[in-house]
Amino acid sequence: MSGRRKHKGGHDEEHENHERWLLTYSDMITLLMVLFIVMFAMSTVDAKKFEQLKESLAGAFGGSQTLISGGASGSPDTSGSSQDKVNLRSAAGGEGADMTTLSQTEAQKAVADADRKKASENLKKAEEELAKLREIQKQMLELLQKAGLQDSVQFTIDERGLVVTIITSSVVFGGDSAVLLAQGKTVLDAIEPSLLQLSNHLEVGGHTNQLPVPTVNYPSSWELSTARASAVVRYLLGKGVPASRMTAAGYADTKPLYPPSDPLSVTRNRRVEVVVLSDQPAEVRALLPTLAAQK
Repeated sequence: MSGRRKHKGGHDEEHENHERWLLTYSDMITLLMVLFIVMFAMSTVDAKKFEQLKESLAGAFGGSQTLISGGASGSPDTSGSSQDKVNLRSAAGGEGADMTTLSQTEAQKAVADADRKKASENLKKAEEELAKLREIQKQMLELLQKAGLQDSVQFTIDERGLVVTIITSSVVFGGDSAVLLAQGKTVLDAIEPSLLQLSNHLEVGGHTNQLPVPTVNYPSSWELSTARASAVVRYLLGKGVPASRMTAAGYADTKPLYPPSDPLSVTRNRRVEVVVLSDQPAEVRALLPTLAAQK
């Protein structure tokens, strides 16, 4: 019987289908077509969306742009272009994010412009902070002059803020003592009104001179300098300055104003400093000493 075979059970087999490969072939062609369509769609750049992305990135990074060297795979550009290229990619865009290229010169200019803008803003903030600290200094000096104590205090401005240096001679503390004398209290009374109206944190630091004089009431100059700083903090606390705004620290003779060879070192290094701390960021505070020296 042509084209058929019989089993032992007597049933005929179906014709063998020799065209099943057509189904597999058509499936493969369909998948390839879909793949090429997806690849084409991913390679198309929407200029309007990219401009929005670039502006968003510039705002997020303070005017700078995120630059990734090389192509999408991280390999260098070997297209033979006469100008080096860099890719700008959206980190938030994920797979298939829009991309374009900027010349190296344009990228460097964008970063430089952002840096100049930031530096200009920091300089303006530093100038404003310096003016604020100078005004505090002026108020304190006027009150000290009325009390005839202007020679007992020195003012400087460094990266911490306004430093009010009180010379701890026999006017403020006795030898080997952390008990405030009457005239020392008068000095603090003169500057206290200016401190009360501020919101800045105050750092009170005690310092001793370099003379190897043995202490009797304290184990060392570390305890003596810390006790003197604490005495000033306690006095200001009693005048209404909040405890949460003050810190006391002792430095012994580790931070002298004058070298030991200077005759002034004996009296001027023995001091208490009340520092009105600036609340500006570190990059702004770093500009204060230079500006103060110029003005």
